[in-house]
This record gives sequence, structure tokens and C-alpha cells, in this order.
Amino acid sequence: MTDFGRLVTAMVTPFDERLEVNWEQLPALVDYLIDVQKSESLVVCGTTGESPTLTDEERKRMVESVVRLAKGRAKVIAGASNNDTLHSVQLTLEAEAAGADGVLIVAPYYNRPSQAGIYEHYKAIAKATKLPIMMYNIPSRCGIDVEVDTTIRLANEFENIVASKEAHGDLDHITSLVAKAPSHLKIYCGDDSLTLPYLSVGAHGVVSVASHVVGSQIRSMVNAYAEGDPVKARRLHHELFPLFRGMFFCPNRVPNPAPVKHALNLKGIQVGGLRLPMLAVNEAEGQFIEELLSHL
Repeated sequence: MTDFGRLVTAMVTPFDERLEVNWEQLPALVDYLIDVQKSESLVVCGTTGESPTLTDEERKRMVESVVRLAKGRAKVIAGASNNDTLHSVQLTLEAEAAGADGVLIVAPYYNRPSQAGIYEHYKAIAKATKLPIMMYNIPSRCGIDVEVDTTIRLANEFENIVASKEAHGDLDHITSLVAKAPSHLKIYCGDDSLTLPYLSVGAHGVVSVASHVVGSQIRSMVNAYAEGDPVKARRLHHELFPLFRGMFFCPNRVPNPAPVKHALNLKGIQVGGLRLPMLAVNEAEGQFIEELLSHL
């Protein structure tokens, strides 16, 4: 049974001054996330990695490079999402050829298919690959919700659907999903500030953005809860909560990954700027993030 661990980092893509992928900086970023921030798996070329603005060739090379650099210290989950099912299948097969340990597949965005259409989308991908699949349900970005029964139907029919990343605040949904899930299906929180509430109703872990800067603390929080110490987990949650919220709701609600890229640059992990239509933080937003980090 595939286990991606309890702390998965949705990794940024480092860019240079020309906003080309900074291949020279990539080894330092991978080592930092695994050795310092204690990530057990890395999602490469997900939304935090600015996948919408990466070419297919860049995505393939990113996966190949991170697999090589991780050296088995962490699993590599390739973002292979697209709202064109055949394109998502193609990206999945390329990730498999590149040596990925799994793929992350978001629900088809913008075209807003029915639950039957969502089912067929994941079915086509699951039948095309032997790789473990992590589904990704984020209604606020996709415009659709992958309903509990759809996820459970897919997990029951396809053993390589092993996880679902859920990024929403509907704890009734998560409770029902955990209760109905087959033993091989792990539920992950996709919103840092909701990690502890998710764990309390049976989630396995978190796919985190804040883990770029406080990964070791997040892993301690998740492990504390799993090991039967909710008091320690709650204390860590409260300590980290201002950062969790601030990284996503800093002034003007700056969208991910601009805040975390700025935080990494402040810490000396040079990951550069962002490709349009995403923008770097402005001066006031940057000062807000710097103050957040100073209180850790």
C-alpha cells in the first residue's frame, strides 16, 4: 500500500531573473524541504508550483530532476492535472516515465462537469496508469465539488486511487468521507489552517504550503495528534495559526504562491518571482510577511 506520509509539501517552482526555471537552485530547494522542513513527499508542478504557466516539457524535466535529487528520501508526486482528460492522461504517463511515485489530479476546472463526468475523468486516468493517484477536491478554484459518493466509488473500483486532498472547510464532508473510505484511501487536508480539525475527524495528514517555512513544526503537530497527544498538537496549532492564515490572507488576499515565495526569498532560499498572471507581493505585503516570520 502506498503511503505518502503525513506531511506532503506542495513545492514551489524556482525561477531566475528571466522567469525561466532555475535548475541550478532546484537542488538546494529540494534538500531544504526534505532535510530541514522534514517533508515526507513533495508535490511537483502542482498549483503552488505554478503548473498553469509551465510547459509540458518543463513539467517533465521538473519531475525527472526532483526524483533524481530526492534520492528516495521523499516520495515525488507529480501534478498531472488538466481539464482536458486526454491531456491529463498524457501528463500522467509522462510522470510515470519520469519516475514519479504518484500523481496529483485536480477535479476538472472551468468546464464544470457533472459527477458522472468527474467519475469518467478519474476513471480514464486510473485505467491508463499503475501510479498511485491522489485526487484533489478544491471547489473554490474548480467551481465544482467532488462529492463523497463519487470519491468513494472511484476508490472502491480502482486500487491505485489511494488518497484525496480536500481543500475546503466542510467538516461534514470530511467526516463522511473518512467514515466511508476503504482502508487504502487516505484523506489529506489541503488548507494548512484546517489541518488539526481535519485530523480530529480522521484525516491522515496535510498537503501543505506553509511547510516551506514551518514544515518541521507542522510535522510535529500532525505526529503529536497521531501519537495520542492532542494537547501538544493543539498548542502547536495555535502557535502556527497566525502564519497559516497570514500566508493566505495577508493584505489584499494575495493569492498563493506569492506569499510563500517571498517568505522563502527572505529566508535565503532563492526561488525568484512569479509568471503572469500571478504577481509578486508589493512592499506592504512583503513587510507583513516579514513580520509574520519574525514572530515564529
